[in-house]
Amino acid sequence: MKLAPKVGAKVVVEPEWGISAQIIYKNGIVRSLRFYSLDLNHIASGDIARDKDYAKFFMQKRGYPVAEGKTIFEDSWAKTVKSNRKIPFGIKYAKKLGYPVIVKPNSKSQGTGVSLVWDEKELRKALISIFKSDKIAIIEKYLPGKDYRVVVLDGEVISAYERIPLSVVGDGKSSIISLLKTKQKNFIVRGRDTQINFKDPRIKLKLKRQGYTFNSVLPFGKKVFLLDNANLSTGGDSLDVTKTIHSGFRKIAAELTSNMGLRIAGVDIMVTSGDITLDPKKSGYYIIEINAAPGLDHYVTTGPTQRKIVEAMYLKVLKALGKKDTD
Repeated sequence: MKLAPKVGAKVVVEPEWGISAQIIYKNGIVRSLRFYSLDLNHIASGDIARDKDYAKFFMQKRGYPVAEGKTIFEDSWAKTVKSNRKIPFGIKYAKKLGYPVIVKPNSKSQGTGVSLVWDEKELRKALISIFKSDKIAIIEKYLPGKDYRVVVLDGEVISAYERIPLSVVGDGKSSIISLLKTKQKNFIVRGRDTQINFKDPRIKLKLKRQGYTFNSVLPFGKKVFLLDNANLSTGGDSLDVTKTIHSGFRKIAAELTSNMGLRIAGVDIMVTSGDITLDPKKSGYYIIEINAAPGLDHYVTTGPTQRKIVEAMYLKVLKALGKKDTD
């Protein structure tokens, strides 16, 4: 709404929920906005990107490295699709990959339901939890590294940042739960709408593996990570690398977006050796996933620099949407 007048447009927002809008241009073009979805990507390409398994298939076919993994089906869905890839199959597959493994829902976003599991008991529990809201789960080989989100619009990288998992740093006197509550208060002060889920079982499990509880007092300067996924929506932090990302990784993100039939996308890259400022030919990396509707609501509140980046990005988006050749 702030930027639309700069491109000769107006925005009409549905008032009750505030998540759907129309962007109306002077030339008669009308575009829609719902949550993070914009009228830039074709529906089918966006749907494939949202389905992690389909997206991995097409990315791998085009030669992009992805983590080894398989889909596991909820019982009734396995029966529908006539597959034996149910929880027992998943347990055997995870053993073959070697623990720990990553488990995640096939169709969720923002880190929902993503877990790093270390044994059969944790795997079974994670799959049962996923199947409460998704018919399909994915088990993947665990390949740790530095997690990056690269946002591409019409062949141009418009933002890039490292995503760092939710963490706290000890002060020698406060409990972990107190440090976490302070972090949440700081989010509110900074205008960041991220809500940390203090009841998230993944946090308790992560602490337990490191020998801590919510009541543990960390030594001064001691940093402890509380989640394995690095999404900003779950309380993660960001480190902007828009100006320092290597041209090779810029090219990879831009070409992948185009190869997936998308104009705008958030490309998630895990760099397993080195970092994103180095030549990808000399680094280890793989594509985690591609997001056809990259939400930047958490990113924009991480600092004034990020706000400027997002405003510049959305100005470009509005200009792109207003062109008739986007039909």
